[in-house]
Amino acid sequence: MTKDDNMFYGTGRRKCSTARVFVKKGTGSILVNGKPVEQFFTVERHREKVMLPIRIAKIANKFDIFVNVKGGGITGQAGAMSLGLARALKVYDETLEPKFREEGLLTRDSRMVERKKYGRAGARRSFQFSKR
Repeated sequence: MTKDDNMFYGTGRRKCSTARVFVKKGTGSILVNGKPVEQFFTVERHREKVMLPIRIAKIANKFDIFVNVKGGGITGQAGAMSLGLARALKVYDETLEPKFREEGLLTRDSRMVERKKYGRAGARRSFQFSKR
């Protein structure tokens, strides 16, 4: 989370996804991996998750947001972008931190997929028992 001239940066992570979020003063465009946010996140629920920090900070058309996101699936990427955006906006304006904390936007969701163990069908599921 750094402040560089008029560019603010935040990193977000969720599951196996990592998002690098850059925020700078502009017209309100949001690009995720070079695509508009509506094109990248086609599911409404994911777009709402991404837009939540913007709605809380009330900065809809004041900043351009550039995001590089990789790894994991679309849900993890949306969560990572939301966290990174909240962190970048917190660097821009420290007074937003209590609002973001109240909504849980500055807390990293540490839940990960449990690894598969040997002698098991998955992380916990056993192979089917055969009496004979």
